[in-house]
Amino acid sequence: MWWEACAVGRAVRAAWRGPGRERDLVVQSLKAAGAALIAWTVAGVWLGDPMALMAPWVALVLVQATVYSSVRQAGQQFAAICTGALLASAAQAIMDDNTGALVLSLPVLMLVANWSRFGGQGIYAATTAVFVLASGTAVSAAAVGHRMGQAALGAVIGVAVNALVLPPIHLRDVRENLAALAREAGDLLHSVAADLRETQWDAQSAAGWTSDAARLERRLEALYSARSWSRESLRLTSGRLRRLHRAPTVVPPEDEDRRWSRVTGNLGALTRTLAVAADEHRTPAPPEGPVLDLYARLLRLIGDACHTEAGRWAGERPGADPATATEETMEELHRRLQEGLREHAGQGAARTAVLGTLLLQAENLWAEIVPEPRESAEQ
Repeated sequence: MWWEACAVGRAVRAAWRGPGRERDLVVQSLKAAGAALIAWTVAGVWLGDPMALMAPWVALVLVQATVYSSVRQAGQQFAAICTGALLASAAQAIMDDNTGALVLSLPVLMLVANWSRFGGQGIYAATTAVFVLASGTAVSAAAVGHRMGQAALGAVIGVAVNALVLPPIHLRDVRENLAALAREAGDLLHSVAADLRETQWDAQSAAGWTSDAARLERRLEALYSARSWSRESLRLTSGRLRRLHRAPTVVPPEDEDRRWSRVTGNLGALTRTLAVAADEHRTPAPPEGPVLDLYARLLRLIGDACHTEAGRWAGERPGADPATATEETMEELHRRLQEGLREHAGQGAARTAVLGTLLLQAENLWAEIVPEPRESAEQ
């Protein structure tokens, strides 16, 4: 309970401080409540409907995470509600008893709810049947039309509130996930570098690196999901309303997703190579001596570049350009590692193969994270 209370407190403080997921959640929750109240006022107060239940119910659930999903689900839900109302009324006419009508209609409606055309809204066919029969209204064409009209009214109000009042825009999530991916990649490189330089790294250390690399893969999947949400949130939304909402107008290009996907793949390959080298039951042997320290320093530089990239996506003030500051150092390390590779060639093929593979993976990482200086250095 204490942990939950602390989490709630952190969420409240984050919502109060400024824009973010927590504030977006508050806005969407208040919009859903407002849409339901508006629908109740129109149906129950202005139109004087004594059973004004359907309109606020539909309006409440249609304030979705994006305007496009609200419109799509409005159509699906309206179709499901119409299906439930029609079948419940038909069952009531046949059985002339509410309990018998439920027995007759609910099994059919629960099967119909699984139809893919309804998406996640199919369950509303069955719940609508329960509401229609529980209300005690006599079956008639007017009663069925009344229920459908209320559902249509609620759908229109819910979609309108979501589209016109601070429409949800999910561009910030892409930046946050890119920044987190770059930061966690830098943390992994720093962890590997520290273990290679300061401890006697073994299979247990390599297992920890592999686990961290797997977390990077999950972060990459979160980035892909955020990208999908950002695309959907821009559909059916007005640019003028976006500016009124002060939502971010620029989303990082999709090339960044592909670039960091390659970085994640290279990091996974690097940690797997180290894990194989650390396994005493495998033939490949890890590099030793000064060359291992040089390689750790190289990974540290690449990790620094990742952290700088994370700061850029997070909107932090840029410091000194890491490419300019570390290019000469990286080139010097690369030269000395090449010399170490030649020295290892005289100690056996196993060590040479491992060091060569690790060096190639580090070069791939540097080329992806700081491409321009590497390109200029190669010319």
